[in-house]
Amino acid sequence: MPRATIQLPDKFTYQTKITVRITDINYGGHLGNDTMLSLLQEARIRFLRQHNYSETDVEGCGIIMADAVVIYKAQAFYPDTLIIDITATDFSKRACDLIYRVTRESDNKEIARAKTRIAFFDYHNNITVQVPAKFQQLFET
Repeated sequence: MPRATIQLPDKFTYQTKITVRITDINYGGHLGNDTMLSLLQEARIRFLRQHNYSETDVEGCGIIMADAVVIYKAQAFYPDTLIIDITATDFSKRACDLIYRVTRESDNKEIARAKTRIAFFDYHNNITVQVPAKFQQLFET
């Protein structure tokens, strides 16, 4: 199977900084792959909050993870400050991709790129629902 690829968009709509904690370091002495997903979630929550949303309330519906892909480009270490850029792309009727670029602040080295496919979800009825038009419009410029 060929290695996964993620095409970065021309522009990102959100940026945040997260410092690698000592507890994020694995036995190899670098940022653990499991922790990367946690850092992406933290960045995603901040991204949503920028628009007064949460993972359980985007225009009245929640989001649920459909898939996640992380491509590592370099190692990160304690106490690196990571810059995480995010935007939403590839909208369908019920889902979209969130694309992430993770770089180290000190040298602008790309650490990882990632994609999470999020579906919009009605947790009360346990079904996917349409992408809220107001959310999608935020990224149509």
